[in-house]
Amino acid sequence: MFDFSDEHDSFRTVVRDFARRELAPHIDAWEAAAVLPLEAVAKMADLGLFGLIFEPEWGGSGGDFTSLCIAIEEIGQVSQSLGITLSAGVGLGANPLNSFGSTEQKAQWLPDLVAGRRLGAFGLTEPDAGSDAGGTRTRAVFDTSTDEWVLNGSKAFITNSGTDITSIVTVTALTATGEISSFIVPAGTHGLIVEPAYRKLGWHASDTHGLTLVDCRVPAANMLGVRGSGLRNFLAILDDGRIAIGALATGSAQACLDLSVDYAKQRQAFGGPIGRFQGLSFQLADLAVAVENSRNLVYGAARLKDRGKPFRQAAAMAKLYSTETAMTAARVATQVFGGMGFMEESPVARFYRDAKILEIGEGTSEIQRMVIARGLGLPSEARGS
Repeated sequence: MFDFSDEHDSFRTVVRDFARRELAPHIDAWEAAAVLPLEAVAKMADLGLFGLIFEPEWGGSGGDFTSLCIAIEEIGQVSQSLGITLSAGVGLGANPLNSFGSTEQKAQWLPDLVAGRRLGAFGLTEPDAGSDAGGTRTRAVFDTSTDEWVLNGSKAFITNSGTDITSIVTVTALTATGEISSFIVPAGTHGLIVEPAYRKLGWHASDTHGLTLVDCRVPAANMLGVRGSGLRNFLAILDDGRIAIGALATGSAQACLDLSVDYAKQRQAFGGPIGRFQGLSFQLADLAVAVENSRNLVYGAARLKDRGKPFRQAAAMAKLYSTETAMTAARVATQVFGGMGFMEESPVARFYRDAKILEIGEGTSEIQRMVIARGLGLPSEARGS
């Protein structure tokens, strides 16, 4: 089992108690409303969860990445929608600015993001590109007469992009043939069109929109990082995000395991609890092993990151294994609950719906296998083949 420090164990207890006391009683209502509950965001912000990994200079607590993963896992055991809101708010919303922004850019936008007063969004995925992050079609043309970049294109499946507290969207765009740069686009900028919220299979209480940029103008000072570094920088952000999604998936799998064990002890059939049957108990035993393996992979990758060591391979392994375990756990839990698992009043139905996207977001399982294979030194397929 992964050896957490006493501080990490104490922090886990704090977040777990918070999630079960402040969030859990409202999850069904928030999910039914199918809108991100800003009161929940405010509660997580008050606990300091959005500032865990950032420096005190910007209002953060200067904590490690492991602490963020613990918070995401524990929130995810209660609500995957709120878990992804936290994960995306920190890792995709604030982290690009923190990692690649200038001092002036950080001073303007980072304190509100770190405090959780505002949310940021990460505009990489495009409707016709998907996993092919290098297939960006959004374009940015520089207007010398106004010292502005003019952006045209579209982005798809962008988390936290349409809330009342969204402050910025960082987007990638072609600034020359084969050259991808990134830009900070403030919410409300003329030409930034937030499309209607998606109707999603799961994550009903999270905020997800498509974005369209039509002659959207931003000052030259809003370029994020060095020109031409946009794709490389954003892919580095995804390495962090894969560990965070692994933590979210571990939370989902743990919740399904806990719910299944409790139900198997209580549900009576054929003269006793159904948990006495080997066909069920062995499935739960195997699931317990898989959840523990997921946790070890996720926090092993987080520890490598915290120690400043290479972690791309570990992140891909953690993301692949934990998300596929979450999907298995949801299927097993639904089977354990039987007909009740198919009813919306049972939380396992929600975890079942929420689990599938874990195998897709932040790089599909196929992409993770490709990353791992490349890490083994295997040749890769030619682009476009």
